[in-house]
Amino acid sequence: MFLLLVFTGAIWLVDHFVLRKRRERGLPEPWWIEYPKSFFPVILIVFLLRSFLVEPFKIPSGSMLPTLLVGDFILVNKFSYGVRLPIVNIKLADINQPKRGEVMVFRYPENPSLDYIKRVVGLPGDRIDYKNKRLRINGEEIKLMPDGEYNYVETGLNFVAAQRLMEQLGEHRHAILVQPEVSSVQLGGVHVFPYRDNCAYNDNGFICTVPPGHYFMMGDNRDSSSDSRYWGFVPDANIVGKAFLIWWNFDNFKRIGQSIK
Repeated sequence: MFLLLVFTGAIWLVDHFVLRKRRERGLPEPWWIEYPKSFFPVILIVFLLRSFLVEPFKIPSGSMLPTLLVGDFILVNKFSYGVRLPIVNIKLADINQPKRGEVMVFRYPENPSLDYIKRVVGLPGDRIDYKNKRLRINGEEIKLMPDGEYNYVETGLNFVAAQRLMEQLGEHRHAILVQPEVSSVQLGGVHVFPYRDNCAYNDNGFICTVPPGHYFMMGDNRDSSSDSRYWGFVPDANIVGKAFLIWWNFDNFKRIGQSIK
């Protein structure tokens, strides 16, 4: 979209300051000037809205089940955590800091061209302890309440039977999924990442201390999520915004308009 904006904007500028003055009075604009000039203001408005206010995203995987389903189209508030310049993502002004329990979109640290969505579990300075499927933050265990079972089909038609549990992080009460037979962390999948020395892993789980200016993210589908357990912490510079609304789902119209908790 940025390249399209630059192209149409350049046509508009060239015509406004050069070509228009050279055209004979009464002659219509050539199509290759008329069309870009017509689209330029529309593209500019959409670009500004997506860059500074709200941007749509589509959920591609089940890592945030049961909160977000594959195929959900969501809206992300781009100014919740500060005003940033588009493209270069330089923060111009702070507004709010991410809070524990919020669902956040961010650029994947290992490949910033990809957008990921997870839940904020650890804030800068937090000590995250996740062993035997029990989460502790700064030594305090996060209580879980059983909420039945949750069955779904993964990509490849694999049937998954999981336990649904209610968890509260900060002000956010939400459901998570746990598969009791799956390890808390797959040690073979742990990458080498910045501040890796802040973490200690074993067969039961891990302990991590979140470095300054970074966040620890986890998927609600705890045993089917590639998250900070494996590729590390999310720096503040990678933050895109706060997910707040499901605005469309082609397969389930009842989800339209649901807020993201």
